Amino acid sequence: MPTVTFEGERIQCETGARLRNVLLDAGHSPHNGPTALSCHGLGTCGTCAVEIEGAVAEPTARERARLDFPPHTAERGLRLACQVRVTDDLTVTKHDGFWGHRTE
Repeated sequence: MPTVTFEGERIQCETGARLRNVLLDAGHSPHNGPTALSCHGLGTCGTCAVEIEGAVAEPTARERARLDFPPHTAERGLRLACQVRVTDDLTVTKHDGFWGHRTE
């Protein structure tokens, strides 16, 4: 069973669970703004962008497209929590900014 570390808390989850759901089920939000303004996991709004340490699958075409559209840039290396499946232990960091894009 993989473990996700987020804001100092270790959260166990099922293998293959979506990272967004893991965080929400544990009482955390990957969003900086209100969840009601998000795309609810469709991968189109970009508000659940997070930094991930650990092994995850390559981004899908949808995720790559959203993360290469302002205010995001592909060079930041962020991932959309709604598109990432947890298969291994991960450490997740949420950055500042409505879209979590302020990594500096």
